[in-house]
Amino acid sequence: HGAVELEETGTEALPRRTPAPAWLPTAKGEEGDFCLRSSDCAAGLCCARHFWSKICKPVLREGQVCTRQRRKGSHGLEIFQRCHCAEGLACRLQREHGPADASRLHTCQRH
Repeated sequence: HGAVELEETGTEALPRRTPAPAWLPTAKGEEGDFCLRSSDCAAGLCCARHFWSKICKPVLREGQVCTRQRRKGSHGLEIFQRCHCAEGLACRLQREHGPADASRLHTCQRH
């Protein structure tokens, strides 16, 4: 169950690792770089869909438009995903001074 294959090198045993594919970047991706998951991107960026691939995009700051998820799993259906709001911010309905339903726009706001 979950045994790790060990390879002897001198006196210490090290887990055998499969080398990363050549196309996989070794450094953290910058804005616009292709990625598979957010951990592939540099700080302040997330991995989000852009057309039919995924690229590193900036995490949203206060006042920026965000996408509120209505159903679990619906985020995967967008072809232009946005990152989540930065820490300390939440994606909320934009406060307007007009009628309650005047805008359905969501923005990143302080908790």
